[in-house]
Amino acid sequence: MILNTSLSYFVTGTDTEVGKTLVSAALILKLRESGTHVIGFKPVVAGTFLDDFGNKLNEDVEALRIASHLLSNELSLCPYVLDDAAAPHLVAQKNGISLDGAVILNAFNLARNAFDSVIVEGAGGFLVPINDQEDLGDIAQAMNLPVILVVGMRLGCISHALLTCEAIQLRNLSIAGWVANTLSEEMPLLNENLQTLKNRISAPFLGLIPTLPKNLQKLEKLPYSLETMQYAAQHLKLPQ
Repeated sequence: MILNTSLSYFVTGTDTEVGKTLVSAALILKLRESGTHVIGFKPVVAGTFLDDFGNKLNEDVEALRIASHLLSNELSLCPYVLDDAAAPHLVAQKNGISLDGAVILNAFNLARNAFDSVIVEGAGGFLVPINDQEDLGDIAQAMNLPVILVVGMRLGCISHALLTCEAIQLRNLSIAGWVANTLSEEMPLLNENLQTLKNRISAPFLGLIPTLPKNLQKLEKLPYSLETMQYAAQHLKLPQ
């Protein structure tokens, strides 16, 4: 088992499209500001696009690359990049690919050995399958990193957040903190929902990311801009 380090974290979310990439990138920026040699990492991604030069890219990986201050293709930040934007294990099956937890952990080890800190961003929610036997919860457990939970602030998020906390704790992992992300439209009773989560989640609250201004919202099939990541970072604090 990989030894835990206080500066590396596994970032999971209450669902897909709740802001894991934005939070992960913001955490990377904050760690870089403190002088930490840090890199982002994704166990698997599903969904690619072609850039202006015909390169096949994934927007989440590219966002982590920008935050990590790496040039394009300088280092591999993800061992499995799948083309179709769907559940990774199903896309892999469709294309005759076997997603292997050992391969993911080996790639993580390589990153961990080269950097002081690794911010691992999960895919979808905490228990997304990667094959018939393993899910991302198993990967998080094997990495033995403190978990940061991203809660997408929308109807249903309270139950999703509390269920995810239970799943994390059942695997004997610590929750280093949680982040509330307001998404594209502010939910009704936002402050009341936020207070309910604060009352029921014992882990530290790391911040609320407001709805992004229009000029900072992510464009389709493109990564977050550095300016957007910096905006999010201003609203977060690192776990103590």
